[in-house]
Amino acid sequence: MIRRQFLKSAAGALAAFGLPLPALALTGPAATKLGAAQPFDFATLKGQARALASKAYAPRSTTLPPALAALNWDQYQSIRFRRDHALWGGGDGKFLAQFFHLGLFFKSPVRMYELAGGQAREIAYDPEMFDRARSGIQGKPLPADLGFAGFRLNTRKDPERDFAAFLGASYFRAVGVEGQYGQSARGLAIDTGTGHAEEFPDFVAYWLERPSADSDTVVVYGLLDSPSVAGAYRFAITPGEVLLMDIDCALYPRKSIERLGLGPCTSMYQTGENDRRMDWDWRPEIHDTDGLAMWTGSGEWIWRPLCNPEHLRFNMFSDENPRGFGLLQRDRNFDHYQDDGVFYDKRPCLWVEPKQGWGAGSVQLVEIPTLDETFDNIVAFWNPREKPQAGQELLYGYRLYWGAQPPAVPKLAHCVSTRTGLGGRIGFKRDYFSQRFAVDFAGGSLAQLAKRDAIVEPVIQIGKGKLETVSCRPLHEIDGYRVMFDAVPPGDSTEQIDLRLFLKNDSGALSETWLYQWSPPAKADRKVY
Repeated sequence: MIRRQFLKSAAGALAAFGLPLPALALTGPAATKLGAAQPFDFATLKGQARALASKAYAPRSTTLPPALAALNWDQYQSIRFRRDHALWGGGDGKFLAQFFHLGLFFKSPVRMYELAGGQAREIAYDPEMFDRARSGIQGKPLPADLGFAGFRLNTRKDPERDFAAFLGASYFRAVGVEGQYGQSARGLAIDTGTGHAEEFPDFVAYWLERPSADSDTVVVYGLLDSPSVAGAYRFAITPGEVLLMDIDCALYPRKSIERLGLGPCTSMYQTGENDRRMDWDWRPEIHDTDGLAMWTGSGEWIWRPLCNPEHLRFNMFSDENPRGFGLLQRDRNFDHYQDDGVFYDKRPCLWVEPKQGWGAGSVQLVEIPTLDETFDNIVAFWNPREKPQAGQELLYGYRLYWGAQPPAVPKLAHCVSTRTGLGGRIGFKRDYFSQRFAVDFAGGSLAQLAKRDAIVEPVIQIGKGKLETVSCRPLHEIDGYRVMFDAVPPGDSTEQIDLRLFLKNDSGALSETWLYQWSPPAKADRKVY
């Protein structure tokens, strides 16, 4: 419940990342007030994190000044950063940095520094940085050292639309060329889906390195802290058609951690083609992402469609040295969503690529029931098999790719849609309940096989119950194949049924592996019509 309460509050505020700022010119940049210079590099930050972890955790203040604490949603949203105060606004580089004001759900100040020439200077809060005229706090006294809630990054060519933003706990988001925010990433996930309170580490300070005039990359450093761990992070952020974040981190546990989540992706799935449990909305589909993709250390590609389950669902996919994983929005057809406000068809995929072997562990997926799209109810991350222990130094490197397509795609055919409905033969009386699955594959060699109407064999496994009416035939509309089958649960059981499917012919496997988990409805809810 703690996790859901946090995400319910944060999800709405994070949606503000993509809103354009008022049309303020970048003329005559105001001087940014900076503190005294101190030497800084990544080794220095690691030392800070190690020293922090050697001390007892000190919770940050969450007490806002009364004027800020009283803000409602609309008032907070009306606070706008003045672009003429943007960091690096007076330079000749390609990038700008702008800051978020404290208030509403964002109650703890995050210290901000500019880094240039190996010297770090703290950026002082200045009320003149913000247009607060419509917020209700204009003219009200605020502490001179109030601080900031987070920051966003823009290009000088497009100061309205940010391409990355860091705001709230250790959350951050980014966009590819589509310019549409969607799912979030986090610095770290701790004890997600364990059944007890999840821990949300905070980035307590950021160092923004001034890019050179010809640099296409912005480098950001972050200091992370929580009751269980302190950490040092380096982000090298390169916007483009697919935005790349090259990340190195050093973690220093204060104590043993039951479930450590690396590269956590946080998303939302309410309803879609395969799960219409919450389909009361007029839009056909509502989700940031529609599946978890995994490229295992052995080279197997796996696709697991997402669901909005009735009860919290936890999955663990064991692996060793994974090549990559991520939450993807494969369905990019506007007609399937009909949302011209938040454009779910343009939401970015997020792909996690380890830079070196991560050893033994598992990709873990947590799906939480949600009533509507304001809950981020999907989390996926890598969990090392060995539990972190106090006093260790854990070093990890990985890349995050944000965009319409991940950089790694299966050479074999991939699943393009999963649909479900009532099983049985149309026109015949149904004597028992079954669930129909229609799974479409495209890509690889399927287009050529479909042209010849070649025989392709579906290999299907069911954990319990039985399969009926299995078929596999060319689907020329997608230059691929459609597999259909009915899953018949054993008796009145509502226990989860695991399904596994891939395509093959005489030459071997033709597709990635499709995995699914289906929970049959209770006997009283089994309408056979």
